[in-house]
This record gives sequence, C-alpha cells and structure tokens, in this order.
Amino acid sequence: MSNLDRIQLLRQFTEEEPENPFNWYALAIEFRETDPEEAYSLFAKLLSDHPSYLATYFPAAHLYAEIGDLEQSKVIFEKGIALAREQKNLKAQQELQNAYQNFLFENDLD
Repeated sequence: MSNLDRIQLLRQFTEEEPENPFNWYALAIEFRETDPEEAYSLFAKLLSDHPSYLATYFPAAHLYAEIGDLEQSKVIFEKGIALAREQKNLKAQQELQNAYQNFLFENDLD
C-alpha cells in the first residue's frame, strides 16, 4: 500500500469516526515526513480536540521543535509529562521526560 493509499484510507476513517483520536493521530504520523505543515495542523487539532490522547504529545512536541516553534514544543512536552503522570503511564512519562531533557539541552533552554 502506497503512502497515498494509506492517506486516502486514513482520511476515510477520520470521516467515518471523527471522534476516534487514533485516526487523526495515524494521519498526522503519515504526513510527518511528506507534509510537515499538514501534520502540524493535525497535531494541533488532536491537542485541542483530544487533549487526553497521550500518544500525540511525543511526536507533536518533536515536530513543533523541528519547525522552530520551540516555546510551543516546550509546552507540549510539559503537558504530555503531566498527562502521563496523571494517567499513571510510567513508561510514557519517562520517554517524554528523557526527550524533554534532550530537547532543552539541544536548544540551550531551561
């Protein structure tokens, strides 16, 4: 299945089940390499419409950092870490904290 076919299929899923955050997440991930702007807007939608969908935070924070929106990336990391703690998802919390520390170090932030 080509990237285009997957995108078409995922778009269909978002139309059939707009309330399922996984469909939007999968679409955002699919666009991450080929169309960062589209991925950006899909992640923004997920963060706004489905703030408790933990999987969004890691790739969204990285994408925001890659496109230079460091402040927003920092906020996303922090919200993701707090959400993982709230959901008692230790593995996700540790992954986010490690990535956040690397992000702060690489961008000379504190």
